Amino acid sequence: MLLSIAETGNLSQSAEALNTTQPALSKWLKDLEDDLQLTLFERHARGLRPTIYGQAMIEHAKRIDGHLDSARDDMRALRESGSGMVTIGTSGVSAADLVPLAVAKLVEQMPCAQVRVHEDTMNRLLPQLQHGEVDIIVGRAVVSQAADDFKAETLYRDPVDFVVGHAHPLTQRESLTWEDMLAYPWIVWPEGTPTRGALNNALAEAGLSLPRYSVESNSSILNITLLQNSHLLGTASHRAASRFQAMNLLHILPMPLGSAATVTMYWRSNNESRKAVAMALDCLRLGAN
Repeated sequence: MLLSIAETGNLSQSAEALNTTQPALSKWLKDLEDDLQLTLFERHARGLRPTIYGQAMIEHAKRIDGHLDSARDDMRALRESGSGMVTIGTSGVSAADLVPLAVAKLVEQMPCAQVRVHEDTMNRLLPQLQHGEVDIIVGRAVVSQAADDFKAETLYRDPVDFVVGHAHPLTQRESLTWEDMLAYPWIVWPEGTPTRGALNNALAEAGLSLPRYSVESNSSILNITLLQNSHLLGTASHRAASRFQAMNLLHILPMPLGSAATVTMYWRSNNESRKAVAMALDCLRLGAN
Protein backbone atom coordinates (compact mmCIF):
# COMPACT_ATOMS: atom_id res chain seq x y z
CA MET A 1 0.00 0.00 0.00
CA LEU A 2 2.76 2.43 0.93
CA LEU A 3 4.69 1.79 -2.29
CA SER A 4 1.55 2.22 -4.38
CA ILE A 5 0.71 5.56 -2.75
CA ALA A 6 4.31 6.69 -3.24
CA GLU A 7 4.15 5.75 -6.93
CA THR A 8 0.78 7.30 -7.79
CA GLY A 9 0.56 10.14 -5.27
CA ASN A 10 -3.19 9.56 -5.46
CA LEU A 11 -5.35 7.58 -3.04
CA SER A 12 -8.07 6.89 -5.62
CA GLN A 13 -5.64 5.46 -8.17
CA SER A 14 -3.87 3.37 -5.54
CA ALA A 15 -7.15 2.08 -4.12
CA GLU A 16 -8.23 0.97 -7.59
CA ALA A 17 -4.87 -0.71 -8.25
CA LEU A 18 -5.03 -2.49 -4.88
CA ASN A 19 -8.67 -3.57 -5.29
CA THR A 20 -9.78 -1.66 -2.23
CA THR A 21 -11.71 1.54 -1.54
CA GLN A 22 -10.35 5.02 -1.08
CA PRO A 23 -11.85 5.38 2.46
CA ALA A 24 -10.26 2.06 3.49
CA LEU A 25 -6.87 3.07 2.10
CA SER A 26 -7.12 6.53 3.66
CA LYS A 27 -7.92 4.95 7.05
CA TRP A 28 -4.96 2.56 6.68
CA LEU A 29 -2.62 5.47 5.99
CA LYS A 30 -4.00 7.48 8.92
CA ASP A 31 -3.61 4.49 11.26
CA LEU A 32 0.00 4.02 10.10
CA GLU A 33 0.80 7.70 10.66
CA ASP A 34 -0.89 7.61 14.08
CA ASP A 35 1.08 4.50 15.02
CA LEU A 36 4.38 6.13 13.98
CA GLN A 37 3.33 9.53 15.31
CA LEU A 38 4.73 11.02 12.11
CA THR A 39 3.22 12.56 8.99
CA LEU A 40 4.28 10.46 6.01
CA PHE A 41 2.59 12.40 3.20
CA GLU A 42 1.68 16.03 2.68
CA ARG A 43 -1.62 16.75 0.93
CA HIS A 44 -1.32 19.00 -2.12
CA ALA A 45 -3.67 20.03 -4.90
CA ARG A 46 -2.02 17.52 -7.21
CA GLY A 47 -2.10 14.69 -4.68
CA LEU A 48 0.16 13.29 -1.97
CA ARG A 49 3.86 14.05 -1.63
CA PRO A 50 6.13 12.13 0.79
CA THR A 51 7.61 14.02 3.73
CA ILE A 52 11.18 13.23 4.83
CA TYR A 53 9.65 10.65 7.18
CA GLY A 54 7.55 9.22 4.39
CA GLN A 55 10.56 8.96 2.11
CA ALA A 56 12.46 7.07 4.81
CA MET A 57 9.56 4.65 5.23
CA ILE A 58 9.31 4.19 1.46
CA GLU A 59 13.00 3.22 1.32
CA HIS A 60 12.40 0.65 4.08
CA ALA A 61 9.36 -0.65 2.19
CA LYS A 62 11.41 -1.03 -1.01
CA ARG A 63 14.01 -3.08 0.84
CA ILE A 64 11.35 -5.27 2.44
CA ASP A 65 9.63 -5.73 -0.91
CA GLY A 66 12.94 -6.68 -2.53
CA HIS A 67 13.70 -9.20 0.23
CA LEU A 68 10.25 -10.76 -0.18
CA ASP A 69 10.70 -11.01 -3.96
CA SER A 70 14.11 -12.61 -3.43
CA ALA A 71 12.68 -15.04 -0.88
CA ARG A 72 9.82 -16.02 -3.19
CA ASP A 73 12.15 -16.59 -6.14
CA ASP A 74 14.59 -18.54 -3.97
CA MET A 75 11.81 -20.79 -2.64
CA ARG A 76 10.56 -21.40 -6.18
CA ALA A 77 14.07 -22.27 -7.34
CA LEU A 78 14.57 -24.60 -4.37
CA ARG A 79 11.24 -26.28 -5.04
CA GLU A 80 11.96 -26.76 -8.73
CA SER A 81 15.66 -27.58 -8.70
CA GLY A 82 16.94 -27.82 -5.16
CA SER A 83 19.83 -25.34 -5.49
CA GLY A 84 18.27 -21.91 -5.08
CA MET A 85 18.70 -18.68 -6.99
CA VAL A 86 21.31 -15.93 -7.14
CA THR A 87 21.11 -12.58 -8.95
CA ILE A 88 24.41 -10.89 -9.84
CA GLY A 89 24.71 -7.27 -10.92
CA THR A 90 27.81 -6.39 -12.90
CA SER A 91 29.23 -3.15 -14.21
CA GLY A 92 31.07 -2.95 -17.53
CA VAL A 93 34.45 -3.43 -15.87
CA SER A 94 33.56 -7.01 -14.87
CA ALA A 95 30.81 -7.88 -17.38
CA ALA A 96 33.19 -9.05 -20.09
CA ASP A 97 35.62 -11.07 -18.02
CA LEU A 98 35.24 -11.88 -14.33
CA VAL A 99 31.47 -12.30 -13.97
CA PRO A 100 30.86 -14.57 -16.99
CA LEU A 101 33.82 -16.77 -16.00
CA ALA A 102 32.49 -16.98 -12.44
CA VAL A 103 28.97 -17.79 -13.65
CA ALA A 104 30.36 -20.55 -15.89
CA LYS A 105 32.16 -22.02 -12.87
CA LEU A 106 29.02 -21.68 -10.72
CA VAL A 107 26.86 -23.51 -13.28
CA GLU A 108 29.52 -26.23 -13.50
CA GLN A 109 29.67 -26.72 -9.74
CA MET A 110 25.95 -26.19 -9.07
CA PRO A 111 24.10 -27.30 -12.25
CA CYS A 112 20.65 -26.84 -10.74
CA ALA A 113 21.19 -23.27 -9.55
CA GLN A 114 19.13 -20.54 -11.21
CA VAL A 115 21.39 -17.59 -12.05
CA ARG A 116 20.33 -14.12 -13.14
CA VAL A 117 22.94 -11.64 -14.41
CA HIS A 118 22.14 -7.96 -14.81
CA GLU A 119 24.54 -5.39 -16.31
CA ASP A 120 24.32 -1.75 -15.24
CA THR A 121 26.46 1.04 -13.85
CA MET A 122 27.62 0.97 -10.24
CA ASN A 123 25.69 4.09 -9.27
CA ARG A 124 22.51 2.24 -10.34
CA LEU A 125 23.49 -1.18 -9.02
CA LEU A 126 24.11 -0.08 -5.42
CA PRO A 127 20.46 0.96 -4.81
CA GLN A 128 19.36 -2.31 -6.42
CA LEU A 129 21.51 -4.22 -3.93
CA GLN A 130 20.15 -2.14 -1.09
CA HIS A 131 16.56 -2.82 -2.16
CA GLY A 132 17.16 -6.56 -2.54
CA GLU A 133 16.80 -6.62 -6.32
CA VAL A 134 20.25 -8.21 -6.71
CA ASP A 135 22.23 -10.42 -4.33
CA ILE A 136 25.79 -9.50 -5.38
CA ILE A 137 27.25 -6.64 -7.40
CA VAL A 138 30.71 -6.52 -8.94
CA GLY A 139 32.46 -3.41 -10.23
CA ARG A 140 34.93 -0.68 -9.43
CA ALA A 141 35.09 0.18 -5.75
CA VAL A 142 32.62 2.79 -4.52
CA VAL A 143 33.06 2.27 -0.79
CA SER A 144 31.85 5.73 0.19
CA GLN A 145 28.43 4.95 -1.27
CA ALA A 146 28.02 1.51 0.28
CA ALA A 147 25.46 0.93 3.02
CA ASP A 148 26.36 -0.23 6.50
CA ASP A 149 24.72 -3.63 5.99
CA PHE A 150 26.81 -4.39 2.88
CA LYS A 151 29.89 -6.55 2.90
CA ALA A 152 32.68 -5.72 0.48
CA GLU A 153 35.71 -7.65 -0.74
CA THR A 154 38.40 -6.38 -3.09
CA LEU A 155 39.00 -8.89 -5.89
CA TYR A 156 41.85 -7.31 -7.88
CA ARG A 157 43.31 -4.04 -9.15
CA ASP A 158 42.77 -3.21 -12.79
CA PRO A 159 43.85 -0.19 -14.87
CA VAL A 160 41.77 1.31 -17.67
CA ASP A 161 42.93 1.07 -21.30
CA PHE A 162 42.04 3.08 -24.37
CA VAL A 163 40.69 0.77 -27.08
CA VAL A 164 39.73 1.04 -30.75
CA GLY A 165 38.63 -1.24 -33.57
CA HIS A 166 41.33 -2.89 -35.69
CA ALA A 167 40.61 -0.60 -38.66
CA HIS A 168 41.23 2.56 -36.64
CA PRO A 169 44.13 4.74 -37.92
CA LEU A 170 45.68 4.96 -34.44
CA THR A 171 46.47 1.23 -34.42
CA GLN A 172 49.46 2.01 -36.63
CA ARG A 173 51.03 4.34 -34.07
CA GLU A 174 53.64 3.17 -31.55
CA SER A 175 53.12 6.17 -29.26
CA LEU A 176 50.27 8.66 -28.83
CA THR A 177 49.56 12.06 -27.33
CA TRP A 178 46.33 13.55 -26.03
CA GLU A 179 46.20 15.63 -29.21
CA ASP A 180 46.19 12.43 -31.28
CA MET A 181 43.39 10.96 -29.17
CA LEU A 182 41.22 14.07 -29.19
CA ALA A 183 41.25 14.17 -32.97
CA TYR A 184 38.61 11.39 -32.94
CA PRO A 185 35.14 11.06 -31.37
CA TRP A 186 34.91 8.92 -28.23
CA ILE A 187 32.59 6.44 -26.53
CA VAL A 188 32.40 7.28 -22.81
CA TRP A 189 30.75 5.61 -19.85
CA PRO A 190 27.95 7.62 -18.15
CA GLU A 191 28.71 10.38 -15.67
CA GLY A 192 28.94 9.07 -12.11
CA THR A 193 30.55 5.75 -13.07
CA PRO A 194 34.08 4.98 -11.78
CA THR A 195 35.51 4.52 -15.29
CA ARG A 196 34.13 7.88 -16.38
CA GLY A 197 35.58 9.39 -13.21
CA ALA A 198 39.03 7.99 -14.02
CA LEU A 199 38.79 9.41 -17.52
CA ASN A 200 37.64 12.83 -16.28
CA ASN A 201 40.50 12.94 -13.76
CA ALA A 202 43.12 12.04 -16.38
CA LEU A 203 41.83 14.74 -18.73
CA ALA A 204 41.68 17.31 -15.91
CA GLU A 205 45.30 16.58 -14.95
CA ALA A 206 46.27 17.25 -18.56
CA GLY A 207 44.23 20.47 -18.59
CA LEU A 208 41.84 19.01 -21.18
CA SER A 209 38.19 18.05 -21.49
CA LEU A 210 36.18 15.45 -23.37
CA PRO A 211 35.78 15.79 -27.13
CA ARG A 212 32.79 17.92 -28.06
CA TYR A 213 31.19 15.05 -29.94
CA SER A 214 31.02 11.72 -28.15
CA VAL A 215 28.74 8.73 -27.60
CA GLU A 216 27.67 7.86 -24.05
CA SER A 217 26.94 4.18 -23.42
CA ASN A 218 26.91 1.75 -20.49
CA SER A 219 26.78 -1.40 -22.64
CA SER A 220 29.95 -3.42 -23.21
CA ILE A 221 28.50 -5.26 -26.22
CA LEU A 222 27.22 -2.06 -27.83
CA ASN A 223 30.61 -0.41 -27.32
CA ILE A 224 32.48 -3.30 -28.97
CA THR A 225 30.21 -3.22 -32.01
CA LEU A 226 30.55 0.56 -32.34
CA LEU A 227 34.32 0.42 -32.03
CA GLN A 228 34.58 -2.32 -34.64
CA ASN A 229 32.50 -0.38 -37.14
CA SER A 230 33.71 3.19 -36.71
CA HIS A 231 36.69 5.40 -35.89
CA LEU A 232 35.37 5.94 -32.38
CA LEU A 233 37.75 5.57 -29.44
CA GLY A 234 36.72 4.09 -26.09
CA THR A 235 37.87 2.79 -22.73
CA ALA A 236 37.79 -0.65 -21.13
CA SER A 237 39.23 -2.33 -18.08
CA HIS A 238 42.62 -3.91 -18.77
CA ARG A 239 41.39 -7.47 -18.14
CA ALA A 240 38.45 -7.04 -20.49
CA ALA A 241 40.53 -5.17 -23.08
CA SER A 242 43.18 -7.90 -23.04
CA ARG A 243 40.50 -10.57 -23.58
CA PHE A 244 38.93 -8.62 -26.44
CA GLN A 245 42.33 -8.09 -28.04
CA ALA A 246 43.16 -11.80 -27.76
CA MET A 247 39.83 -12.54 -29.47
CA ASN A 248 40.82 -10.08 -32.24
CA LEU A 249 37.83 -7.85 -31.40
CA LEU A 250 39.62 -4.69 -30.25
CA HIS A 251 43.06 -3.11 -30.18
CA ILE A 252 44.64 -1.61 -27.03
CA LEU A 253 46.24 1.78 -27.65
CA PRO A 254 49.68 2.67 -26.18
CA MET A 255 48.27 5.50 -24.07
CA PRO A 256 48.13 5.12 -20.25
CA LEU A 257 45.08 6.41 -18.40
CA GLY A 258 46.51 6.57 -14.90
CA SER A 259 46.78 4.28 -11.89
CA ALA A 260 44.84 1.05 -11.46
CA ALA A 261 41.55 1.01 -9.55
CA THR A 262 40.17 -1.81 -7.44
CA VAL A 263 37.39 -4.12 -8.58
CA THR A 264 35.19 -5.09 -5.64
CA MET A 265 32.21 -7.31 -4.97
CA TYR A 266 29.44 -6.23 -2.58
CA TRP A 267 26.70 -8.30 -0.99
CA ARG A 268 24.22 -8.04 1.85
CA SER A 269 25.39 -9.73 5.02
CA ASN A 270 22.01 -11.39 5.61
CA ASN A 271 22.27 -13.20 2.25
CA GLU A 272 25.61 -14.97 2.48
CA SER A 273 24.11 -18.03 4.20
CA ARG A 274 22.06 -18.86 1.08
CA LYS A 275 23.75 -21.74 -0.74
CA ALA A 276 23.67 -20.27 -4.27
CA VAL A 277 24.88 -16.86 -3.06
CA ALA A 278 27.75 -18.38 -1.05
CA MET A 279 28.82 -20.48 -4.03
CA ALA A 280 28.66 -17.46 -6.36
CA LEU A 281 30.90 -15.48 -3.99
CA ASP A 282 33.44 -18.32 -3.99
CA CYS A 283 33.36 -18.55 -7.80
CA LEU A 284 33.98 -14.80 -8.10
CA ARG A 285 36.97 -15.12 -5.79
CA LEU A 286 38.37 -17.97 -7.91
CA GLY A 287 37.77 -16.06 -11.12
CA ALA A 288 39.62 -13.03 -9.81
CA ASN A 289 42.85 -14.98 -9.27
